Amino acid sequence: MSQRKWKFLGLGLGLGLAMGVLSSCASSPPQPPCASDRLNQIDCPPVSAVADPSVSEAQESRRWHKPNELGFDPIVLGMENTIPVLNARMRMIGSSYEESLRSLAAKIWLIDHAQYTVDAAYYIFKRDLVGYAFLGALCDAVKRGVDVRLMVDSLGSIKVLHTELKAMKNCEAEAGFLRNEQGEVTTTRARAQVVIFNAISNVFVNVNRRSHDKLLVIDGAYPDKAWAMTGGRNISLAYYGLHADGTIDPTAYKDMEILLRPDTTVEQEGSIGLLSEYYFSILFSHNRNKRVTAWLAYDGERKKFKKNLATLRAMPDFDEAYDDMPVYLSQLHSGKALLAHELGNLDNKKVVQAYDENLKRNPNSIVGILGEIGDAGLGSNLVRIVSPYYFVPRYERKDGTVYYDDRDEIQKWLAEDPDHRIEIVTNSVITSDNFFAQAIIDMDTAPHLLLDDYTARRWRLEDLEASEQNPELVASAAWAKMINNPQIKIYQTGRTDSVLLGGDVHYGKLHAKFLVGSGDLSFVGTSNFDYRSRLYNNEMGFFVQSAELVADLNAEFELLKSQSYLWGSPEWLELRRRVMETGETKGKWTAAQRTTFKRLYYSGLHWQF
Repeated sequence: MSQRKWKFLGLGLGLGLAMGVLSSCASSPPQPPCASDRLNQIDCPPVSAVADPSVSEAQESRRWHKPNELGFDPIVLGMENTIPVLNARMRMIGSSYEESLRSLAAKIWLIDHAQYTVDAAYYIFKRDLVGYAFLGALCDAVKRGVDVRLMVDSLGSIKVLHTELKAMKNCEAEAGFLRNEQGEVTTTRARAQVVIFNAISNVFVNVNRRSHDKLLVIDGAYPDKAWAMTGGRNISLAYYGLHADGTIDPTAYKDMEILLRPDTTVEQEGSIGLLSEYYFSILFSHNRNKRVTAWLAYDGERKKFKKNLATLRAMPDFDEAYDDMPVYLSQLHSGKALLAHELGNLDNKKVVQAYDENLKRNPNSIVGILGEIGDAGLGSNLVRIVSPYYFVPRYERKDGTVYYDDRDEIQKWLAEDPDHRIEIVTNSVITSDNFFAQAIIDMDTAPHLLLDDYTARRWRLEDLEASEQNPELVASAAWAKMINNPQIKIYQTGRTDSVLLGGDVHYGKLHAKFLVGSGDLSFVGTSNFDYRSRLYNNEMGFFVQSAELVADLNAEFELLKSQSYLWGSPEWLELRRRVMETGETKGKWTAAQRTTFKRLYYSGLHWQF
């Protein structure tokens, strides 16, 4: 990685200044006057409350702004400011059932123990047990005097009427009063601010530009209390291994996250918590967001908050994980962390034809920093990638000329040293939840990396007897040599003992996203590294320098690999054959992968996945 990345850069001219600009755009709103005989009533602070200007100013810096109120584009601001590398403590939350429950327990526990602020942004926010319980915890936080901001993506969390979010907004009716750093109750009242990201109900909206973020920030401005969590998990039962009745859901997503907090043992300007809160504020202030307002009480929805939170807390497995949180959250590694994002994707033009130029606009780009790592020779001999939908991008100019093919860069790197290796774990036809993306993986990503052009063309023939089921192709020595390339290995999760094929093993659906090297560098975030993540979505994550975290990620990689087959191997081909023989939906889509891929490619729709 370049020196820029691992050299500490102060916040003075970075995002700290940016948020100073945000907060200076308006004055603090006056508190409602309270006569002496009304003190201690619901709208008035207690008699002992103190007026603390620092608290009211901090709250003002966190408020939602009307479109264009700021006079500048906060997204551009987020790209122009260099993000610093910061000392942090961290841990991985893995993909097992037990870890999935710990992920949910950690979210609720951290919200329960927040003292000042909570910021949460999620692409998918479902109105199910987890969604309502999460809102219940947020609502309780507001009541005890914690300032809460919630942002959901308008497409990922699409609803005609967001009654649950309107009810969350109404938690302000019982909001408590903020405390200052001395623990004193102040005269500044907590809020529940809820925003729909890039609302599709706006008159002018680019529906394609989404916030794929999954971010929870607790007490971000307070280094000794701050936490930040990101990764692949959304707010939905499907990500936590649970059914609504508390039984195990073995079909749930296999996902992972990273938890970070400031390293207060090291003197530094800024902290990973404060930086994460600043980043959230930039997204929160996006000009195309819409603030949720509520004119009705929505008491029925708020009753669901309380009921579902109580139901979740009563589940034995969750209760056990929750009780273990103080110990679990103390088991942290030390390292350095760099927040990266793809904010440029929210307003880039000519996203395919000018991808190379667009990338230069955002020095904090995930993909751009990965390029810096490779160019500076700070990577490693072994690169491991886990993604549910990993694509090998090729970009074209308007006339169809290919100006960038990632395969060329990969082959160049592999040719530099015979010890250079790449291993990829992704979905198979039996674990994927996206048939279109899977068609691109099996008809483009894998053959483009592993096969020569002639063999790849034969593999893509729509007549299965001439391609996938042709022994002269897939049982040949040439095929075996290519798919057993010692420098590139592609594994796909799921095996023939799956319950979907009459076996007794559940493989779930892979949804984790991380990269890890053989040194001490890794990345954990929200990007799938498919075209949508590279071109249209904002994504985020953390590059981390920690040998201990790398060891944990490698263990997770090995676990996923043990549940997989090598792409193109006899076992993998047998899996596909048996899936097709079922005649069910997955089988029909598997048999039609070649037709699906060609239609996507020739129509240009592949850029949307």
